[in-house]
Amino acid sequence: MNRPGPAKSDGVVRVRRETGGRGGKTVTAVYGAPLAADALAALGKKLRSACGAGGTAKDGVIEVQGDHCDRVIELLRAEGYEVKRAGG
Repeated sequence: MNRPGPAKSDGVVRVRRETGGRGGKTVTAVYGAPLAADALAALGKKLRSACGAGGTAKDGVIEVQGDHCDRVIELLRAEGYEVKRAGG
């Protein structure tokens, strides 16, 4: 069985706050993490538990419910990722 590898990335993980298509609810979205699906899910779980929030990891994107951009950026930098805040 062929397992897909990590998503193609420029090596920079981008974090942004999104509300579109969610009924006005805010989520913190993490894009570009160069990880396989199982590692992405594990990182998502770590971020969600550190923020005390729910969320999901699917299609190469980690979503954490609520506006936790600063905390997520801090945690990703501590894990050794190069992180940029995207959006406005």
